[in-house]
Amino acid sequence: MAVHDRKPTERERMKYRAAEAAGLMERVLEVGWAGLSAKESGRIGGILAHMEKK
Repeated sequence: MAVHDRKPTERERMKYRAAEAAGLMERVLEVGWAGLSAKESGRIGGILAHMEKK
Protein backbone atom coordinates (compact mmCIF):
# COMPACT_ATOMS: atom_id res chain seq x y z
CA MET A 1 0.00 0.00 0.00
CA ALA A 2 1.43 3.35 -1.06
CA VAL A 3 1.52 6.29 1.32
CA HIS A 4 -1.13 8.06 -0.75
CA ASP A 5 -3.55 5.15 -0.45
CA ARG A 6 -4.14 5.49 3.28
CA LYS A 7 -6.15 7.89 5.38
CA PRO A 8 -4.15 10.52 7.26
CA THR A 9 -3.85 10.02 11.00
CA GLU A 10 -5.35 12.49 13.47
CA ARG A 11 -1.83 13.83 14.16
CA GLU A 12 -1.26 14.45 10.44
CA ARG A 13 -4.61 16.24 10.12
CA MET A 14 -3.65 18.44 13.08
CA LYS A 15 -0.32 19.30 11.42
CA TYR A 16 -2.10 20.47 8.30
CA ARG A 17 -4.58 22.51 10.36
CA ALA A 18 -1.66 24.11 12.23
CA ALA A 19 0.12 24.90 8.95
CA GLU A 20 -3.06 26.51 7.65
CA ALA A 21 -3.46 28.55 10.85
CA ALA A 22 0.15 29.73 10.51
CA GLY A 23 -0.46 30.80 6.92
CA LEU A 24 2.05 28.25 5.65
CA MET A 25 -0.19 25.74 3.91
CA GLU A 26 0.78 26.86 0.41
CA ARG A 27 4.47 26.57 1.30
CA VAL A 28 3.97 23.06 2.73
CA LEU A 29 2.28 21.99 -0.48
CA GLU A 30 5.05 23.57 -2.61
CA VAL A 31 8.18 22.33 -0.82
CA GLY A 32 6.90 19.67 1.58
CA TRP A 33 7.49 19.44 5.30
CA ALA A 34 11.25 18.89 4.90
CA GLY A 35 11.60 22.08 2.84
CA LEU A 36 10.35 24.36 5.60
CA SER A 37 12.78 26.54 7.51
CA ALA A 38 13.38 26.00 11.21
CA LYS A 39 11.42 29.17 11.94
CA GLU A 40 8.43 27.96 9.90
CA SER A 41 8.54 24.49 11.45
CA GLY A 42 8.76 25.98 14.94
CA ARG A 43 5.78 28.19 14.28
CA ILE A 44 3.71 25.18 13.19
CA GLY A 45 4.99 23.19 16.17
CA GLY A 46 3.95 25.95 18.57
CA ILE A 47 0.47 26.08 17.14
CA LEU A 48 0.26 22.29 17.22
CA ALA A 49 1.32 22.20 20.87
CA HIS A 50 -1.33 24.78 21.69
CA MET A 51 -3.95 22.73 19.83
CA GLU A 52 -3.03 19.58 21.77
CA LYS A 53 -3.51 21.31 25.14
CA LYS A 54 -7.18 21.89 24.39
